[in-house]
Formats: sequence, structure tokens, C-alpha cells
Amino acid sequence: MSVLEVAPSPPRRAWRSPAVRMGALAVLVCVVACADLFAGRGVTGEGVRAVLLGSGGDSMAEHIVLQLRLPRLLVALVAGASLGVAGLVLQSALRNPLAGPEVTGVTPGAVLGAVAATGLGLAGWDSPTAVVVAACLGGFAGAGLLWLLAGREKGDPEQTAVYGVLVSAVLAGLTAVVLLVAPGELGSVVQWLIGSTEGRVWQHWHLLWPWAAVWGAAAWLLSAPLTLLRCGDEQASAAGLDAGRGRAAALVCAVALTAGAVSAVGALGFVGLLVPHLALAVFGADLRITLPGAALLGAVVVCGADAAAQLLSRLLVVALDADRLTLPVGALTTFVGAGLLLVVARRRTDER
Repeated sequence: MSVLEVAPSPPRRAWRSPAVRMGALAVLVCVVACADLFAGRGVTGEGVRAVLLGSGGDSMAEHIVLQLRLPRLLVALVAGASLGVAGLVLQSALRNPLAGPEVTGVTPGAVLGAVAATGLGLAGWDSPTAVVVAACLGGFAGAGLLWLLAGREKGDPEQTAVYGVLVSAVLAGLTAVVLLVAPGELGSVVQWLIGSTEGRVWQHWHLLWPWAAVWGAAAWLLSAPLTLLRCGDEQASAAGLDAGRGRAAALVCAVALTAGAVSAVGALGFVGLLVPHLALAVFGADLRITLPGAALLGAVVVCGADAAAQLLSRLLVVALDADRLTLPVGALTTFVGAGLLLVVARRRTDER
């Protein structure tokens, strides 16, 4: 018997190729994007198909599909991708699996900036540019405060995690104070705190995608230093990397990506925390591959959650006999993310 006869190539392992997994994720992105586009109210599935194919549809249907649903879909995809990449960058740079944007001062700072600007009348949901600027300033301020407190600890993940929780709590408290200054902005504050894709228009998309593309590319260029930082500062220094500078550059990218996403959709809970774990499980520790994978997974999670939230809203309207009821996508990501986090924590406890 020849060698070729006893050692056939196993075709079942083809799915393990990163290219195959990336292709499968790209297909999944298209699936959830179609689901999100067809899930909304006001236009039937046939109406959406007619508008997209250019084979008919009244002016109202065209407005809903092309001016409301399509930009909402695109913003959800890019915001999810930004949060997925930002979370992976933070966890790699700080060597902490719980270092999501939500607990490092980045997301609370961005929310505080947007809410404060809205409460003071400097910005609002109808002025996306001002909101983007305010959220970015707030996000960088929150990350800067964390850096001042923990920057001298040489990247100690435990100390950084403690300071991150404290900074996030302080910023969340300051956000609550905004209600005392401008109680009439309660609805806007709740939208920012929970996260919503409702009312996203083309202006949000035109502001978000160039920002996300630039900082996402910068994060990918840092994939090699980030991989070294995951191994520890000593190993990174032995390989010739300045750990302090590498970590600072990575944090700037993570803050910028998070601030851009928050400025568009508010604080989506647990996306930046859990998506990196899923990306590492699917693609492994090579961040040159895992960072794009985290972007696709984040897009799938947020867009899929948005489609599910719209479908649940329609069901709740019928069940409760309400005129209008909107389930924010951030409420769904927080609920599902918290449940998954509890399951993972319980499994690790049982394994010990």
C-alpha cells in the first residue's frame, strides 16, 4: 500500500481555516443585515423588496427604507465592529479579560460628554456632529483619568481594573448629576445610557464610518505589539517593544473607536466585553486575524440584536395593545450579555 493511500487528506478539517471562518462570518453579516432591514415597522417585506429592486413602492416606503432603515442598519454594523475591536484592543493591552470599554472609563466618559452637551443645549440627537465631538472629548477624558491613576503601575492588570471600575463609577455619578441641571433631558439621558439605533440617519453614517475606518486600521497595524503585550511586559521588552508606548498607542485607538460608536448609538452594554472572548475562541491568539474577526462578530451581534429588538417591539405592541413601543437594542445586548457572562462565570467556578 502506498503512502498516498494510507494518508489521505482529511477534508473535514477545512472549516478550521481562518479564511473559511472569516468567509462564514461575512455571510452571517449579510444575513443579519437583511434581517435588520426587513424587521422594522411601517413597510412590509414585499414593500422593502420592491424599493430595493427599484420595481415600485410609494414615496413613503422609499423614505422609510432608504432614509431610515438603511442608515440605521449601516450605523449598527459599524458601531458593533468598532466596539468589538475596541474591546479586544483593551483586553490585550491591559492583559485583563474583563477590561471592556464599559468598565475602563471610556464608555461612561463618552456618555457623560454626550449627555452633558445635550443637557446644556450644545448638542442633541438632531445635531450628530456636535454629539460626536462631545462624546469623543468625554471618552478621552475618561481614559485620561484612568491613565493618570493607573499609568504608573506599569500596566498591572489588577490595579488597572480597580481604577477602571472607580473611574467608571465616578463618571456615571456625574452623568446622574446632569439630571439635576437639566431634568427635561431625562429621555435623552436614558437613550444614551441604554443605547439605541432608533432615528439614525445618513449624517450619523457619514460621520461614523471614516472615523471607524481610520482607527480600525490603526488598531490592526498594532496587532503585532498587542500580541506581545498579551504575553506580558517582560516578554514584550525582551522582543524589543517599548511596552509603555505600545500600550498608550493601543489605548488611544480603543478610546477613539469606543467614543465614535457611543456618539452614534449610545452605550451598548457587554458588546465590547464579550465579543473579544468569542473572537479569540473562534480565531485564536494571532491578532492580525482576530482583530478583523472581532469587527465582524461585533457587527453581527449589534445588527442581529437590532433586528431582534425590532421584531420584539412589534410583538409587544400586539401583545400589550399599545400604539407604539420601542425596545432599545442596548437593553437587549445588556440582558443577553449579562446572562452569557453569568453562564461563563458559573462554568469556570464549577471547573475549579
